Amino acid sequence: MSKIFVAQLLGLPVFGPDGESIGKIRDLVAGLRVDGQPPRVLGMVVELATRRRIFVPMLRVTSIDPNAITLATGSVNMRHFHQRPTEVLVVGQLLDARVQVVATGTTAVVVDTAMEPTRTRDWVLGRVAIRERTGRLGRRGPIQVLSWSEIRSPGITELSGQPQDAHQLVAVFDTMRAADVATALQDLPAKRRYEVADALDDERLADVIEELPEDDQKDILTHLDEERAADILEAMDPDDAADLLAELSEPDKNRFLELMEPEESAPVRRLLEYSFDTAGGLMTPEPIVLTPDAPIAEALARVRNPDITPALASMVFVCRPPSATPTGRYLGCVHIQRLLREPPSDLVAGAIDKKLTSLRPTDSLVEVTRFFATYNLVCAPVVDDEDHLLGAVTVDDVLDHLLPDGWREREAKPIDA
Repeated sequence: MSKIFVAQLLGLPVFGPDGESIGKIRDLVAGLRVDGQPPRVLGMVVELATRRRIFVPMLRVTSIDPNAITLATGSVNMRHFHQRPTEVLVVGQLLDARVQVVATGTTAVVVDTAMEPTRTRDWVLGRVAIRERTGRLGRRGPIQVLSWSEIRSPGITELSGQPQDAHQLVAVFDTMRAADVATALQDLPAKRRYEVADALDDERLADVIEELPEDDQKDILTHLDEERAADILEAMDPDDAADLLAELSEPDKNRFLELMEPEESAPVRRLLEYSFDTAGGLMTPEPIVLTPDAPIAEALARVRNPDITPALASMVFVCRPPSATPTGRYLGCVHIQRLLREPPSDLVAGAIDKKLTSLRPTDSLVEVTRFFATYNLVCAPVVDDEDHLLGAVTVDDVLDHLLPDGWREREAKPIDA
């Protein structure tokens, strides 16, 4: 292939010579040159199934097809990728960078770059897709594809010092899961990470922050102005927001709680009353709650909501009014498999699992884990002594606390291939 635009490569699977899966390509690493010549592509950032990102030199690549990339060997260096001072991430840093068109002197923004092979088997960024800003209002012009020599490109200093937009990078992130975006953010320089956080909408940023390690969560939260930080906390799941606030100083925690809307801060305040390693600290206060006279069809409609996680959608809880937690008297739960077997017109009251017991908010993490293992659950109710449903614990929250501290962080120690 004579010319490959980088955006087309993102997410492509990477295979060894015998078809063994290595991972997915997440970025390219290039070295900028001071003589104005096209940057040399040094290698690829490949994300393994474990979400660790490694560096694979371009000399290891034997073929680049529209649907996959093949390496010359399945043996790769498993050390975590660390960017050197002289290197740039093509997607993470070059996209949205400001350049100058030599012929006209106008300013443009990089939309994409294309790499081309040389006779020495190297790959260089020979072409760049740009969009000029025209008119007094800064309207965007059409996309042009120019050779690298036709632009005055930024250097390492400009990329690391000058502010730049993040619209193109955010567009790339739109195709990725929040957990994968969180991993990508950890590999970006702090400046670029903040620019992406500023460009993401509140809901998306909240999803991404939930997947970050605690230190990175606090770092981004403190970067944002307080009003927007409070909006982000409101958009987060209450249990995740409570976990994050619990890591802050008491004055900061109270200030953010005051800035949040009362109806949004109320469930978070309730969760903060419990220790993080108890059922009360693990639970989400927003499970699917129905009254006993609700039809099965309504329950099925509620679990089909794409905003509900699969674990939380595995079970609905039947309670007397009010339906908001803490609810009226808890009557029991209905598993999704039972919902699928019953006529849609039947009432949920007739499908309640009356044999399943409940967790108490003070139950320890060990007791919660044993409860899940005993009953083969991915979701479980948390009920107080007066039989009010307080929330539900899901298996992902249990795993989050069972795994070692810092499990979300990038692994720095090399692991043998």
